[in-house]
Amino acid sequence: MAVITGGARGIGEAAARRFAADGHPVAILDVNAALGNALAGALDGGAGGARARYYDCDVADAAGVEAVAERVQRELGAPAVLVTSAAMIPNTESIMDMDLAAHDRMWRVNYFGTVHACRSFGRRMIDAGGGSIVTIGSINSLLPLPLPAYNPGKVALARLTQLLAAELGRHHVRVNSVAPTYVMTPELQARIDSGQRDLGKMMGVHALDTLPITADVADAIAFLCSPQARTITGVLLPVDSGWGASVSYMTYSGGVPWDRARTSGGA
Repeated sequence: MAVITGGARGIGEAAARRFAADGHPVAILDVNAALGNALAGALDGGAGGARARYYDCDVADAAGVEAVAERVQRELGAPAVLVTSAAMIPNTESIMDMDLAAHDRMWRVNYFGTVHACRSFGRRMIDAGGGSIVTIGSINSLLPLPLPAYNPGKVALARLTQLLAAELGRHHVRVNSVAPTYVMTPELQARIDSGQRDLGKMMGVHALDTLPITADVADAIAFLCSPQARTITGVLLPVDSGWGASVSYMTYSGGVPWDRARTSGGA
């Protein structure tokens, strides 16, 4: 059985669809009841006969997460997979001008929400004899970016993933993370359309000429939870269209050979 926090949309929705397609019962945890119930209805009894149910859950509430975990296990069985996709995503801001209440809320959801889910469902995986957890990191886990709550929070999640991998490995629970770049979701498209994000600038620092979609991230998550990854734990797997390899290269002040070749008519 697969548990997906933030499972009603975005990467969480794609993960729920992927695990349901692979035949897993799926628990969709989210605060958006309309989207969550619609997705559960679409997946329930779908490919492989998978069952899917929506559970209203604010991951920032530790007691609430524990209550949902108890209900999920009673109704769908012991968790074999946990994907912690619940998160808030901000626009850029400065530390000096940021909204401190919003900063605190983001940490409660993005970081502590992951801790709460990993504790509640991780304990049940231990009792069941094993499982796989995938946290959702980011390219923000790797370099400083002007997102003063989100960026340090994703760095913290990368370290949390390693700590959990070390703690839970002897219980046959593997813990890994994926690190997406900008993922082409409806939310990102809306920000591009409104002028809040510049698609040209984003693509200018990627090695590939396309951004991942949510299904690409879900495929990486499914791999990390699969038997093919049975000896992989504690890793941060980029799904980044080559951002990590390219971001410093493409911004080198001495010029970039690829750009010179392009502007001079070369291949």
